[in-house]
Amino acid sequence: MVDWQSPAEVAKDGAAFSKFMHTLLGLYIWEFVTSLDFDWQFISGKKRFRWPLIFYFAGRYCLFFALIGIAIALNVTTPVNCQSLYTFNQVLGNAAIGLASINLSLRTIAVWSQNRYIVVPLIVIILGHWSFLLHGILLKAEWVPGTGCVITSTSNRILAISFIYSMTFDFTVLCLTGWKLAFPSNGRSKLITLIFGDGLIYFIIAFLANLLATIFMLLNLNAVMSIIANVPAAIASTIVACRAVRRLTNYTAQGPEVFATTTQGSTLAFRSNLTHTSRRISMKKGDHVHVQVDTFTDQGDKPLGEYDATGKIIKGDEFDPEAQIISDEFKRPPY
Repeated sequence: MVDWQSPAEVAKDGAAFSKFMHTLLGLYIWEFVTSLDFDWQFISGKKRFRWPLIFYFAGRYCLFFALIGIAIALNVTTPVNCQSLYTFNQVLGNAAIGLASINLSLRTIAVWSQNRYIVVPLIVIILGHWSFLLHGILLKAEWVPGTGCVITSTSNRILAISFIYSMTFDFTVLCLTGWKLAFPSNGRSKLITLIFGDGLIYFIIAFLANLLATIFMLLNLNAVMSIIANVPAAIASTIVACRAVRRLTNYTAQGPEVFATTTQGSTLAFRSNLTHTSRRISMKKGDHVHVQVDTFTDQGDKPLGEYDATGKIIKGDEFDPEAQIISDEFKRPPY
């Protein structure tokens, strides 16, 4: 049986931890670089910045700098203040985990069209989550000559509670999103179809990543093995949450949404860019026929198009929708 607490085993686990962290750093840098075009569209002003994206950028860059800090801690060859360095990494890493959960929650809020009975409880859960994530210094590290920065102890109890909370939180938003996708109250809109197409995989990955980290912490094999799954959990949660944000932010309705008139489809902008006008055309041919034309225009951008009462898209710059509808109606046989 392996003696997990022996110095030889701890040193072996430390070497494996170092190699594993470098692999994860490479993975995240690849994900980071391949999605920089999305960031640049907002930095350059090509797209309008919306407040929910604060959590996206904060989580994305917090994890990036945390991984850079971990790489420094693992490769530094001259004496440094290891405790301060690992505290920096811990704070940014925990922040990335919390922000990933917030980003997934925003996706759930969008699915539920900002229903206050969903929004308020989620905000309360988020505040509780951050109270654990920012509890304090949960690990100790020191400089060992000839070895470098070494983690000497971890507060497994608080870490486990934090990850169990994260896991429960992600499971909650998973259930809320799954319920809305399975039982839409007003039909399945294009937004609902988009998220259903993801197959809830983003939520499931985040949940399983936190579950794995929790298991290692509860096993408490040694100081290294207790936290070896923390970084993978943070990376997995951040990647899937950021991808979810990009998917939902890039979403643009190309046709009529299937929602009741009192409910608006919602994206991560959390306010509609569309102005809606209705025109009712009356004509007489035997009986009165009323045709309603709904026009949706994206404020600040080009018009998205016009749709008739059946949802048919009316296209063409020179096209006169009213004239065409009137013409079509008079081509019909008498009632």
